[in-house]
Amino acid sequence: MACLYVLTAIWLAFSVFPVFWSLFNSLKAPVVAFTMPPVWIFKPTLANYGKIFSGSSWYLYLTNTSIIASFSTILVLCAAFLPAYSLARFRFKGQQAVAFGILCIAMLPMIAIIIPIYVLWRSMGLYDTRIGLIILYGAFNLPFCIWMLRGFIATVPGEMEESAMVDGCSRIGGFLRVGLPLMSPGLAATGVLCFIFCWNEFLFALVLSSVNSRTLPVAITMFATNRGILWGQMFAASAIVAFPVFVVAAIFQRFLVSGLTLGAIK
Repeated sequence: MACLYVLTAIWLAFSVFPVFWSLFNSLKAPVVAFTMPPVWIFKPTLANYGKIFSGSSWYLYLTNTSIIASFSTILVLCAAFLPAYSLARFRFKGQQAVAFGILCIAMLPMIAIIIPIYVLWRSMGLYDTRIGLIILYGAFNLPFCIWMLRGFIATVPGEMEESAMVDGCSRIGGFLRVGLPLMSPGLAATGVLCFIFCWNEFLFALVLSSVNSRTLPVAITMFATNRGILWGQMFAASAIVAFPVFVVAAIFQRFLVSGLTLGAIK
């Protein structure tokens, strides 16, 4: 058991160190940031954050990322729930084939179709628009969400909804009163994962946005100029991008337990 704790602590330190290093270096002055060996005791400064927010562009990128990630997550959850519910609750011919096909689509590498999507988005007027990225992120998250929600819904016994129907509820009423509240942890967990993917997505945002819909991950690359890399501002921007993800994960942490319904009925 002690070895397990030690290995867990080592893995945790290994995972958290890049985040700590970005935050640590974002508080250094440019002169101190490049000192070798690294300086561990210094006077913290918020100059790097001030330079980032000195112009209006960063506020635009923050707004773009928030709108695209939020609306895309809501869209994909609404679109994925009914197919996932059907696959988990009903039996029909070819059910396993449909589920396997959805899983195969989820494993499709995004870079394989980036060029056709770029041509299509240019011809449809969706290039460099928020709605274009919202639709695209929703489409790529849809198979993943269906597969995850199917597993969560399957853990909720169907007998609970049937019991509500026996007591006088309709199928929709039993679902809304009994099934949906028990499925909410799965919805929250899936929504958090989708939000994180949309917030951190880089490839499509780089290719399909220019100025109007540029997101934060793409904006970070702007600190790599032809005169050199502005490491202090880049570290500060990385910390700003990571902060909302930690907040969302902390808020929905209590919903991320998938076994809340275990033992609900015998």
